[in-house]
Amino acid sequence: MRLLFAGSPRAAVPTLEALAGGPHTIDAVITRPPTPQGRKRILTPTPVEVSAVERGLPVLHARSLTPLQDELIEREADLGVIVAFGGLVREPLLSAPRLGWINLHFSLLPAYRGAAPVQHALIAGETTTGLSVFHLTEGLDEGDLYAQRPHPIGAHDTAGSLLDRLAIEGASVVADVVDRLAAGTIEATPQEGQPTFAPKLDRADGRLRFTESASTISARLRGTTPEPGAFGELDDGTVVKVLDATIGHDGAPLAPGALALDGRRALVGTADRPLELVTVQPAGKQAMSALDWMRGLRDRETRRFA
Repeated sequence: MRLLFAGSPRAAVPTLEALAGGPHTIDAVITRPPTPQGRKRILTPTPVEVSAVERGLPVLHARSLTPLQDELIEREADLGVIVAFGGLVREPLLSAPRLGWINLHFSLLPAYRGAAPVQHALIAGETTTGLSVFHLTEGLDEGDLYAQRPHPIGAHDTAGSLLDRLAIEGASVVADVVDRLAAGTIEATPQEGQPTFAPKLDRADGRLRFTESASTISARLRGTTPEPGAFGELDDGTVVKVLDATIGHDGAPLAPGALALDGRRALVGTADRPLELVTVQPAGKQAMSALDWMRGLRDRETRRFA
């Protein structure tokens, strides 16, 4: 079959690689334009573009598929495949490929429809998530399902580590669905159950509230790592990014937000047991050991997270 592929971030690369190594032809790879990255603001292509160029695949830049609508329709593809592209597909492009479009989504639909299913699943304290391959419609992640696969969430998973695993597992599932669509041996089935939603996160979603339980704080930290990033704010307004923390140790109770050193552990109080800070990044500084940061903090005994 002749395929169109749309995606941009690292999570989309395994699927592109799986399809490029299969029996089908990728007519075009649609990805977002290069953006300035790093302190030197170097114009950098998306991970999908890097992978496509390495494989000699034609690349089209777009933030939305709409400006490319006529060109893509003219290609008369058999199937469109989307993984984390971030833009909607509307008619008449939606119906242009002979078999329509399929989407790899990182949840067990209809749970966590939207842009950030992995992050929201972690924040909610879920212990299981999964992936779904579904037929794309104009509604938000509402299409009929071709395949689903559950996946456990580890106690120390972050959104980044969990998404990496789901992306690799999802690539083989998408490739299998594409092969079966080509052979005419698969049919989609409607989603069942009450939908929940997972909108895109912003910076405020990473704020840690130390009046909550340690498990709730840990879940938010893991769900917002690496993006948009978890942080706390000291009582003087200083923002401290929290890159890693654990609730693996019990300790003497601390008032919510209070700081304490316990041997080689840097602790912060919560609504129940203390949270051990492992790695932090104070505003304007590099990431560092939380132990070193707390040792160097003036008036540590009276300082606290707001």
